Amino acid sequence: MDSSIEDTGAPAGGAEQTDPAETRPASAAPAASGAERVAVPPTSLSPSRAGDFMQCPLLYRFRVIDRLPEKPSAAATRGTLVHAVLERLFDAPAAERTAPRAKSLIPGQWDRLRESRPEVTELFADDPDGERLAGWLAEAERLVERWFTLEDPTRLEPAERELFVEAELESGLRLRGIIDRVDVAPTGEVRIVDYKTGKAPRAEYSEGALFQMKFYALVVWRLKRVVPRRLQLVYLGSGDVLTYDPVLADLERVERKLHALWEAIERATQTGEWRPRPTKLCGWCDHQAHCPEFGGTPPPYPLPVRAAEGHAAEGAADGAAAVEQGGSREARWSPVRAAESGGVEQGRMGPD
Repeated sequence: MDSSIEDTGAPAGGAEQTDPAETRPASAAPAASGAERVAVPPTSLSPSRAGDFMQCPLLYRFRVIDRLPEKPSAAATRGTLVHAVLERLFDAPAAERTAPRAKSLIPGQWDRLRESRPEVTELFADDPDGERLAGWLAEAERLVERWFTLEDPTRLEPAERELFVEAELESGLRLRGIIDRVDVAPTGEVRIVDYKTGKAPRAEYSEGALFQMKFYALVVWRLKRVVPRRLQLVYLGSGDVLTYDPVLADLERVERKLHALWEAIERATQTGEWRPRPTKLCGWCDHQAHCPEFGGTPPPYPLPVRAAEGHAAEGAADGAAAVEQGGSREARWSPVRAAESGGVEQGRMGPD
């Protein structure tokens, strides 16, 4: 089983629609002479793309198969900026990891973001006096400041930051993603931390929020044969912290669900049937002009198709249901304060 774990060293993370963990699009497999070409889905799956398919199979197609461009959003770009600031703050000695120091990093990280992704400057193209940009940066400062009420970086020595992880399952499915922060205690206990710049969902939707974290925990288990002691989502928009302590059975269940999801993706890739799944989130979608739900027409399907042996939409529903079912133990919500956020504080996770 091939696996890898490395630090991306990226200046930003977390909030992108373009997933840096998804690098290979779907393709048509070369066929032997006289044989029919068969569409082959991308060889890897990340939490973001899995979430896309569960939300709407057609959205997955637009992003992974067609690779349609999307405009940057102010919220997602601010999330990228804040992630970069929190990552870079740990370059400073522990005693210097203060809120003023963190806020002082924002202008430089914004400059780096504009250099690496010039399209984000379009967000403020109609802001000649800079008023909207100033307000946007001020909100980024507020999010950074709020983090200090939830965690104390002077007591933390992350093992990894912006960590790219990848593991290939026996089936050939490759799982990959980028983890915001990994803490490892001297005892070897692992805590996986993810920053969210939005508000925490209601408790009844916590299972969906934890899907990404359980995905990461599965990859870490596959890589290190260590079940993370704690999964922690830090919501800077609302000042909430969601924690969950997984057990091996949780990760085995997630692996089965991901296989079911991947089978649905394979069926849709080969049949070309990617049906929309209308929800309230459609109002924020960049692809309404191509979506039948809004009177649009998808671009021509770029891959060869075969006759469906069942509806891909049914497969998509089955895959989404597989991930959503099989509940889990109760997640714990807590407005963790710095003095209470202890547990895993130092150590390092790296290749064996």
